[in-house]
Amino acid sequence: MALFGSGIWGVLVIVGPILLAAAIAWAALNNRQSKRAERRTEDATRELYQAEDAKNKEAGR
Repeated sequence: MALFGSGIWGVLVIVGPILLAAAIAWAALNNRQSKRAERRTEDATRELYQAEDAKNKEAGR
C-alpha cells in the first residue's frame, strides 16, 4: 500500500495544499491598495467624520 493511497486521492492530498497555499498567497498580494488610494480613502473618511461632527454640534447634540 502506498504512503498516501493510490490514484486520485494521493494526487489530491499532495497537490491540494500546494494549490491552496498558492491561492492564499495570490489573494494576499493582490488585495493591497496603493499608498495613494489608501491616503485618499483615509482623507475622505476623515472629512465625512468632521462634517458629521460639525452637523451634530450645530444641532446641539
